[in-house]
Amino acid sequence: MEAGFDREWRIDELLDAATLGRTMNALTALAGGELAVLGADGGALWGRAGEDMARHPLVLELEPVGQLAGRGVAAERLAGAAALLQQLMRVQVRYKMASSLHLEAVAEDYESLRREHLKLQESEARYKQLSAQLEVRVKAQVALLEERQQMLYEAEKLASVGQLAAGVAHEVNNPLGFLRSNLSTFRHYLTQFAELKKRLAEGDAAWQALDLDFVLTDGEELLDECIKGGDRIARIIGELKSFSHVDHSTEEYYDLNECLRHAANVIDGQLPAGVELRLELLPLPGLVCLPGHLNQVFLNLMRNAGQAIADARRPGVVRVSSEADDDWITIRIRDDGVGMTPEQRSKAFEPFYTTRPVGSGAGLGLSSARNIVLAHSGRIELDSRPDAGTTVSLFFPVPRK
Repeated sequence: MEAGFDREWRIDELLDAATLGRTMNALTALAGGELAVLGADGGALWGRAGEDMARHPLVLELEPVGQLAGRGVAAERLAGAAALLQQLMRVQVRYKMASSLHLEAVAEDYESLRREHLKLQESEARYKQLSAQLEVRVKAQVALLEERQQMLYEAEKLASVGQLAAGVAHEVNNPLGFLRSNLSTFRHYLTQFAELKKRLAEGDAAWQALDLDFVLTDGEELLDECIKGGDRIARIIGELKSFSHVDHSTEEYYDLNECLRHAANVIDGQLPAGVELRLELLPLPGLVCLPGHLNQVFLNLMRNAGQAIADARRPGVVRVSSEADDDWITIRIRDDGVGMTPEQRSKAFEPFYTTRPVGSGAGLGLSSARNIVLAHSGRIELDSRPDAGTTVSLFFPVPRK
């Protein structure tokens, strides 16, 4: 039965049979007579009650809850025993009330914790739902970014191809120009020989009049120039083929100096006016690599160096050097151009970051270069100061024998 502050207590609720028995045995010994405990209804709770027994009320909270009966016990002793029994019951009331308060407090705390737990479960469910939605959105954004990044990479490649094509067109157009001019002139010379056929009767006078001695000499020179022009075109095509490595899509053992020379030959005709390219190459051990990819890296870095010098609005030199020790192959591309501020240098390898004007670059040159170098187990470093130039250093591990 639940305890309360304003309820009526019964003796058997406060004192169980064992406790009541021990208590009454002690009180009987003290009283020196026979005792019995009666409930509020007059029924005996302990001992044998008789009509001839004196009785003393047991009062709690001003209301009698039973009686203490005695036979052969002095009235004052009976009253004292009743007082002790009442005090014991009051202690039990306080204990039960305190216990009830504790249980109520625990129950209230438990209920409060249960409510908080339910709230936490609801919050967790919402967070899980939001997390799932966020994950879906993040995946969608990552996919979109990857798609856009791939598009920019492709755009950068197309831009490089376009610049390469423009350079190739310029290089090939020169020999084609004098080939056409020379062949046109030589055709005129053949016309003069055809005229000679008509004037063979005039003999040496006709030969001199048509100036055929000059025609023979100049014709040989024209043909030599045409042959050199054809060889030059063949060399340009060969350089392009070697640069792009269209016939080699897998890794191979290659000399990086050859990659640097191919890139230099391709970029040489595309550098801005006043920019000189110098190669300072030392012997290197072979490296297992994708030459076509490294060619593109070297070409982009040389082009960046040339643009940095052009932006400085003064003549300058792009120096390309190579060296090797027991552990590393080192390639350095230096320029004496505009250089970079510390803030620009800290962002130089971030995708899509560029110091070029809008429309002049996608900001993928150094980012792509770093990715390609890392794919070859190498590393790339950047040293630059404003108006003092930039040095890009690439390190590749020497193959172990």
